[in-house]
Amino acid sequence: MFNLTSIAITIHALSALIWVGGMVFAYSVLRPALSSVDAPTRLNLWSGVLSRFFIWVWIAVIALPASGYVLMFHLYGGFSGAPVHIHIMHLLALIMITLFIFLFFMPYRHFNKALKVSNWPLAAKHLNTMRRLVAINMTLGLITVITGASGRYWG
Repeated sequence: MFNLTSIAITIHALSALIWVGGMVFAYSVLRPALSSVDAPTRLNLWSGVLSRFFIWVWIAVIALPASGYVLMFHLYGGFSGAPVHIHIMHLLALIMITLFIFLFFMPYRHFNKALKVSNWPLAAKHLNTMRRLVAINMTLGLITVITGASGRYWG
């Protein structure tokens, strides 16, 4: 019933949906809704949201390239046989993963340290850095989704 391609495509699509969709929700819906909440409450809420969301992002960071490489080698025989839109998705994915790893180990780590000592201005500063990185990654993610959905129909 299922073959390697259908399983890999399912994992790939779900991982992208969770990661990119989560960023769109957090950036475009949750962030504006929390703008009127006092800093300690808002920052602690973000800590709880991000700690849960980042578990899913780590799964996606592993599942997306793994399933992508399975598809690349199974469908195209490797990089040399892959069409240009696959190479574009690959490059964007590597950039997104790099940005996420940086975000996780630098501003997110510093954000949590500032929260532990109730340094609200410093925590807010690190959260703002994360917001900018998420804006970049969300944009790259949307471009990647568009490329994946439409690339096979290019010229």
